[in-house]
Amino acid sequence: MLKSIIHRSKAMKAMKHIGQLLVVVLASIMLTGCYGHRVIGLLQEPTKHNKIPVYEKDSAHEEYRIRVNDELIYRLITMDETISKVLGTNESVNTQYANSYRVYDDGTIDLPFLKPIHVAGLTVEEAQDSVRAAFKEIIPDADVKLALYNKTFTVIGDIRSGEYYIYKENMNIFEALAVTGDLLDSGDRRHVRIIRPRDNDKPEILEFDIRSNTIIDSKYYYIYPNDVIYVARTKDSFVKVASYTGFLSLITSSVALLISVLNYSTTLSK
Repeated sequence: MLKSIIHRSKAMKAMKHIGQLLVVVLASIMLTGCYGHRVIGLLQEPTKHNKIPVYEKDSAHEEYRIRVNDELIYRLITMDETISKVLGTNESVNTQYANSYRVYDDGTIDLPFLKPIHVAGLTVEEAQDSVRAAFKEIIPDADVKLALYNKTFTVIGDIRSGEYYIYKENMNIFEALAVTGDLLDSGDRRHVRIIRPRDNDKPEILEFDIRSNTIIDSKYYYIYPNDVIYVARTKDSFVKVASYTGFLSLITSSVALLISVLNYSTTLSK
């Protein structure tokens, strides 16, 4: 009988210590908090309380200019039957999507039937005009559609990493992140970086706080081909929780298991 009382006393003390430990853990979680709107919310209005930066207006979208090592594809349309036969088709209207053609180190591309054409530094539309003019010298009714083959951006870091296609003109940072599935809660929204290639120079690194609503009118708004978006993990992500519901569920099940074990031990000692 005495042993049973002693054992139950020890069990009660153990439960008391466990309860105190749980209180400390819960208090710590409450202090660190979940990922609230101020931490992960987008398009917030900068104030002196949230310390979100205000960016200068610079919303003009610059046309992408072709760079060395870019890949171009073209479509040639002509009614010339001779050219159609040379290109391997008997259709009255020839439409050819060629393989992609790389822009060489000297800034030129080498297309079938044409001399090398300099395209580096031109917009896609300007390069298209140059290619069309070159084809018209041998095919009077030639029409050409030119496109950038490597029209992609890359995402790495605390996000669904990968290479994604720029599916529309003037694609912005929010549309780019939507394609990737959005940032993880643990992603550092205060220091998002875009690594942007520059001709004959080191890449430009643009760092910004994506939570600010002034980003819409800033130089950080638009995404360009070959951009690399990097999202680091926040330093305090280990002590953050995605939601209180999941954490409390884990604590509740753990407490229930401990109580069951202690009750079972007490029953055995009787």
